[in-house]
Amino acid sequence: MKLIIGNRNFSSWSLRAWLACRQSGLPFDLEVLPLYGPAWDERRRAEDLAPAGGKVPVLWDGAAVVWDSLAILEYLADKVGRDRFWPRDDAARGMARAMVAEMHAGFPALRGECPMNLRARIDGHVLSDAARGDVVRILTLWAQARARHGGGGPYLFGSFSAADIAWAPVVGRFITYGVPVPGFAMAYMEALWEHDWMQNWLELAEAEPWSVPAFEVQPR
Repeated sequence: MKLIIGNRNFSSWSLRAWLACRQSGLPFDLEVLPLYGPAWDERRRAEDLAPAGGKVPVLWDGAAVVWDSLAILEYLADKVGRDRFWPRDDAARGMARAMVAEMHAGFPALRGECPMNLRARIDGHVLSDAARGDVVRILTLWAQARARHGGGGPYLFGSFSAADIAWAPVVGRFITYGVPVPGFAMAYMEALWEHDWMQNWLELAEAEPWSVPAFEVQPR
């Protein structure tokens, strides 16, 4: 398999796809493309990105091509067994799927006001009412998952799962923009941040030479 991603520091969808590949346990090659760099417009028209409309991430597996981070996760789950990605308990799995779907499609205010920038630490960032509403909803979901199904470990559903893969960039946003969270959420965020795969990603993101000015946000 080959996974094509954007800058680790800025590309939230790429982080999800990469974590999904790691969770699968399958070997894969990796290509990192600097988003919006001098060669970006030409590179995105290349044959290997064309099926995804010139966007990343894209996973190639022989003749199969899959784009969109959630589709990549589900494709890999089909290959290796869904229990590797999703909780085994029916109630927990149903809730995990709903939370991942909501994350995948929602929270536009938080996304727009807090672009992913893992290297940055921004003090005094003021969220709009809409973004604060997104944060409250996220914390409510996390609290419900931890209370109902999180007894087996430090992650949302106990063991590391598709839910943690989906929410990893949100954890990054909360850390970057200093979003205040209650103790249970901080404990979860710390557990996810300290995961070996996240530490590997963060180390490589720190070493990247590229910048995307539109994502270098200053405090509001």
